[in-house]
Amino acid sequence: MADGGDRVGHGPAPAKEPEWAGWQSWIGDGFEDRTGPFYFREEPDGSIRCAFRAGPLHMNGGGNMHGGCMLTFADYALFMIGNNAMENGNGVTVSLNGEFVGPAVIGDLVEATGEVVRAGGSLIFMRGMIRVGERAVMSFSGVVKKTKRG
Repeated sequence: MADGGDRVGHGPAPAKEPEWAGWQSWIGDGFEDRTGPFYFREEPDGSIRCAFRAGPLHMNGGGNMHGGCMLTFADYALFMIGNNAMENGNGVTVSLNGEFVGPAVIGDLVEATGEVVRAGGSLIFMRGMIRVGERAVMSFSGVVKKTKRG
């Protein structure tokens, strides 16, 4: 967790913050723990929704969300969307493509949804959209390679 909370280990854990009741965070990733916090939940239709609240540390010098933050969030979303296809194992990003189509600012609820396009033996192909409300801010696609834990 970004605040260095008392959770230990690696994997999903219920969010502790009241705004995020019913959501989970993925703990044990040092980079994401410091750039988020990012959250995910399973929707009634079985799809995965990822989200975070944009804060001052996510912004660039112009007052809009930094492109690196959006790409980091898109990468996080790939792994949450593809977690079942990875059989809850590890993976590495092979490619990540993003098209920035609009800004996000401090206070925005930034959400990502997507789908697995194809899951092969070792590669998982996904695509998704990051939105603020109904407004698209970034489309993304990527490929994750399954790896063994260790």
